[in-house]
Amino acid sequence: MPNEEQVHLAAETFRMLADPTRIKVLWALLQGESSVACLAELAGAAPTAVSQHLAKLRLAGLVKGRREGTFVYYSAADEHVRGLLRQALFHADHLDRDLPDAPMRPMASAISAADDAGSARGDA
Repeated sequence: MPNEEQVHLAAETFRMLADPTRIKVLWALLQGESSVACLAELAGAAPTAVSQHLAKLRLAGLVKGRREGTFVYYSAADEHVRGLLRQALFHADHLDRDLPDAPMRPMASAISAADDAGSARGDA
């Protein structure tokens, strides 16, 4: 049985992943480093909303920021984030219920393809 701290931290991680915009932002960050403006465009959200999501994801240890002058570029914190998101999207692709999960399918496929490409290059 995991200890109380592990349980709390795992629940907090899942809570951070329980938002569609955060899923989109994390997926975009798995493709590489990006700015708030670019992430907002990719996620179809306002830059201020994306900035708030990034602040929460950063506090949860899921993303990290790199300052360059007045700009901050964000990236996924580590390979564990890729695994979490890949598993969540894989699960969404394989639900037995009739859920409107079609928008998730391209993301799960893209993550899987990126993992395959990374494995072929020796990145993973």
